[in-house]
Amino acid sequence: MKRASSSPPTDPSPTGPSPEPEVLILRRHDLEAIIAQARAEYPNEACGLLGGREGRVERVYPTRNVLNSPVRYRVAEEDLLAALLDMEARGWGPDPLGIYHSHPHGPETPSATDVAESFYPDSIYLIISHVAREKPVVRAFRIVGGQVREITVQIAPA
Repeated sequence: MKRASSSPPTDPSPTGPSPEPEVLILRRHDLEAIIAQARAEYPNEACGLLGGREGRVERVYPTRNVLNSPVRYRVAEEDLLAALLDMEARGWGPDPLGIYHSHPHGPETPSATDVAESFYPDSIYLIISHVAREKPVVRAFRIVGGQVREITVQIAPA
């Protein structure tokens, strides 16, 4: 997936950019929908976008993996554009709060390809791994300049 714009994001606040959220807040039904998508697309990787602000997911945008691969994903361009336009219209843009994909059999961390292709440094990367298990592993990361840092995933009831 490539960044929609190569120009740096503008910051309307006079004090500089808001701090990156250290917690991703995801409602239980949204997490269940993401896991259901990952299982439906198994053994291939599933992917999608997360819309919202300040670390709180307000909407999940399931997308198609045009690579149809168990080890890589690429979001369909028309799905990416539709999701980004919707996020922008809701005041959540220009970049997604997060990008999710599955690692059907692991690992539970970003792969070297995930790190190399992390074109959205302000976004959180959510990975759902071991999707065939009763309880898949769900972890979130920031990937900036090739550096990976795990952040907390908080599951909200609604």
